Amino acid sequence: MSTLTEVSMYEDDRGNRIISPTTFTQNVRVDFKGSNNTLIVDPTAKIASLRARFDCDNGVLELGGKSPHRGALRADARVGQDSSIRIGKNVTTTKLCILVAVEGTSLTLGDDVMIASDVGIRTDDAHPIFDVESGRRINWSQDVHIGNHVWIANRAIIRPGTSIGNGSVVGMNSLAKGKFPNNCIIAGTPARVVRRNVAWERPHLSNSKPFYKPDASTVKKSGYWNPTEDEARPVATTLKRWARIKRRARHHRRQLAGLLRN
Repeated sequence: MSTLTEVSMYEDDRGNRIISPTTFTQNVRVDFKGSNNTLIVDPTAKIASLRARFDCDNGVLELGGKSPHRGALRADARVGQDSSIRIGKNVTTTKLCILVAVEGTSLTLGDDVMIASDVGIRTDDAHPIFDVESGRRINWSQDVHIGNHVWIANRAIIRPGTSIGNGSVVGMNSLAKGKFPNNCIIAGTPARVVRRNVAWERPHLSNSKPFYKPDASTVKKSGYWNPTEDEARPVATTLKRWARIKRRARHHRRQLAGLLRN
C-alpha cells in the first residue's frame, strides 16, 4: 500500500495516479491499496480536509473547483472496485462528510451542493446480507446521484439507490432512499417529500445581512427556482397513491353492490 500526505502530480508502478496541477499539503492523506486508481483534483479546489482511500482496483475520485467566496470541502472518501465518486464545483461541507462507492457503483454530487455536519452518503451497506434459504445477496450496492444546488442538513444519511433532484433540501436526521424530485423538502425516517415547490439560497440567517429575510427580495436568486416536477415522485409514494385508489374503488364497489341488493 502507498500512503501519501500530499496531493500533487503522481504516478506509481501499479498504475495509480494523481492528476492535480495544484499541490495540497494540509490535512490530506491518500491510500492506494490496489492498482489503476485515479484521483483528479481541479486546480481551483479548496480542500480543508481529505482522506481518500482506494481499497481495490480501477477506482476514480474527482474533486471539482471552488469559487473564491465559497467554503471548503471536508471529505472521507472510500472508493472500491471499479467504482467512482465525482464531486462537482462549489461543493461545501461544514464538517467531515463520509462518501463511499463500491462494487462498480458511482456516487455523484452535482454543483453547488451544501452539506452540513455528520452526513453520510454511500452506495453500499458496508457488509453483505444474504437470504438464508437461497444464499442470494439481498442488499446490492446501487448508484447514488445528488443533483445541483442540493442542501443536505445535519446528520442526514443518503442510502444506496437514491437520486435527489436539483434545488432540493434533505432535512436533519433524515434517512433518504429512493427517487426524489427537484425543488422539494425531504424529511423523516424513512424520508419522504413533505413540501414541493421550494427554493433555498446560501446566505446565512445570522451571518448575512439583512438579518430578517421575510421574502425572496432579501437574497440573490440562483438559477434553481423551479416548480417541482411531480412525475419524479418516489416509487414508494406512487405505490401508496395506487393503494389508496384501490381501497376507494373497493369501497365504491361494495356501496354499489349494497344498493343493487336493495
